[in-house]
Amino acid sequence: MKIGIPKEIKTQEGRVALIPEACAELTAAGHQVFVQAGAGQLSGYPDSRYQHANATLVESAQLLYKNAELIVKVKEPVDEELGLLRADHVLFSYLHLAANPHLAYALRDIGLQAIAFETVEEAGQLPLLAPMSQIAGKIAAHRACLYLNQTEGGKGLLLGGLAGSERGRTVVMGAGNAGLCAAEVLAALGTNVTVFDKKTEKLDTIRTLGANVTGLYPYHDSVYEAVVNADVVIGAVLLPGAKAPIVVTEAMIEKMTPGSVVVDISVDQGGCIETTHPTSYDDPVYHCHGVIHFAVTNMPGVVPRSASQALSAVLLPYVNLLASGSWQSSKSLTLGLNVSAGKYTHPALLAAFG
Repeated sequence: MKIGIPKEIKTQEGRVALIPEACAELTAAGHQVFVQAGAGQLSGYPDSRYQHANATLVESAQLLYKNAELIVKVKEPVDEELGLLRADHVLFSYLHLAANPHLAYALRDIGLQAIAFETVEEAGQLPLLAPMSQIAGKIAAHRACLYLNQTEGGKGLLLGGLAGSERGRTVVMGAGNAGLCAAEVLAALGTNVTVFDKKTEKLDTIRTLGANVTGLYPYHDSVYEAVVNADVVIGAVLLPGAKAPIVVTEAMIEKMTPGSVVVDISVDQGGCIETTHPTSYDDPVYHCHGVIHFAVTNMPGVVPRSASQALSAVLLPYVNLLASGSWQSSKSLTLGLNVSAGKYTHPALLAAFG
């Protein structure tokens, strides 16, 4: 099969879907891999590494899309890429269509098959989403520390505190991969962490992070009290393939102390905090009710070397399946199928758009 790996053009996106070592395995299996020049540059992989892997370098996105049958990319296509997609393409990418009707309608109208990384399932898990969620969770905690600095407009608080000063108070909504990693970093810093989740087994895991970490069921009154008294709130709620539910309301944000920080990892799926709207690394934060909001839609893109390596490792087996031509026999990939031949196929999209 002819596999195309385009250069990502979303703002400040440095990741590449497949690193050269993965491409070498695909070419050794007899597939032809087209890589757009510069696709791996920001991840630390120059074009020469792809050439050594027997990939074919192409200078333009137009030429890449023209030659490829299977398009493997990191982020969802932006408007200038939509015109390059054809009905005979298979698109394999993060898509987050429930929160992006414009893209959902466009892919449906093109008529291609679109498989979303974030809805590929394996034994009830989301293996292609997991590594990026873990990175996003760590970045969320790091950014929260940064924006609490007075020089960044924050309240001037050191989250972990020290002798003679108070510890910070942090709230994490959701104990999945992103929320757990955020809580791990925050706990290690010494801050008091409260994590909300509906699943008891996840709260049991949260309790093992340390004596400064509390896991609670998200009763409305409990969430309200924790949020309004928090220095940092991190949203990390996921419903696979669907728009994220609002779990932190604007009324809660309005009661927080000015200079506090909100990070919404769920922003790709529309956000789980009512005051969230998407931002980019070009202009990552905004203020609402005096609270700093960080809601970048491609958080892992700022650490492209680490992210590309982790993503490529989990992607390769699925790309091999897709390239074999018999991927429809894979339950994991068929569960990941969002759009096919002008129709929505994922239950979350059927519920959202009909």
